[in-house]
Amino acid sequence: MERAFKRKIFEYLVIVFLSFCMAIIYEVLIFPNAFAPAGINGLATIVQHVFGFSVGYMSIIINIPLVIIAFFGDNKDFAIKTLCYVLVFSLLTLVLKNGEIVGGVAVNGDGEGFINLKNFVYKNDTVSIVLAPIVSGALNGLIYGFSIRHNSCTGGTDVIARLVKKKRPELNIMWLTFALNSAVAVLSYFAYAKGGKFDLQPVILCIIYCFVSSKMGDVVLKGYKTALKFEVVTSNPEEISTEIIQKLKHSATVVHAQGMYTHEEKSLLICVINKHQIVDFENIIKKYPGTFAYISAVNETVGNFKTIKNSKKEK
Repeated sequence: MERAFKRKIFEYLVIVFLSFCMAIIYEVLIFPNAFAPAGINGLATIVQHVFGFSVGYMSIIINIPLVIIAFFGDNKDFAIKTLCYVLVFSLLTLVLKNGEIVGGVAVNGDGEGFINLKNFVYKNDTVSIVLAPIVSGALNGLIYGFSIRHNSCTGGTDVIARLVKKKRPELNIMWLTFALNSAVAVLSYFAYAKGGKFDLQPVILCIIYCFVSSKMGDVVLKGYKTALKFEVVTSNPEEISTEIIQKLKHSATVVHAQGMYTHEEKSLLICVINKHQIVDFENIIKKYPGTFAYISAVNETVGNFKTIKNSKKEK
């Protein structure tokens, strides 16, 4: 019980940290460089730029009703964690916007003991114009991915997508995301006009941000513990398995099989190894005539041989 409580506290601390980082990213990279990010916050950024209505207020107004619907109609833990993220992000953004923090993270109102962010604000120039959307998009993707992994999200489109998926799991929610991001990109063309002259640059920056953010989010969600899965057809499963265990420190699973061309009894040996062990694995199976294998990528592995071995010893 105590362990579960500590883990829950840790998850909330992670969510608070992620939302804090996102607010700083907006202050340092997004707002100063006149482009809108993806999703609902992209629309909120445009509204702030045109009308001066803070992203913090927009985030609260949009997300609170969505979180309430998610709380009663989906998952309470997800809703509460998302609410935590939205509140921290929105409140910090409001503080930054209202001048209580002027380019910094304030501890008190007199300017003592705060980290000044003015020295960290990045402003696009003609040479490095794409760095702001690339860096902010990559960081947003990381934050998004880790939020999802902790049964939370960054609000807006993500909450809508989850609710729609629950009611209509057969629908492809990617079209909703694409339509929303397209709307943000199109509106950017008009919203960031200078001197009455429309500008294509914010549209390009928005597209770059969306692309980088999506790719980085996929990397986090699909896992970073990538590996290779070998499926080996052989008549020597015991010998190969022994070498895999002794030399590669991995185990294997053997399934009985039959070749349909010769109707010869074979064994299908399944093994997951690290990428750097591919040559050693190939050298093992080359020793056994009539053995062949095919390889597929594994996005993430859960558990390991050591855990299984220790569990067996305990039994």
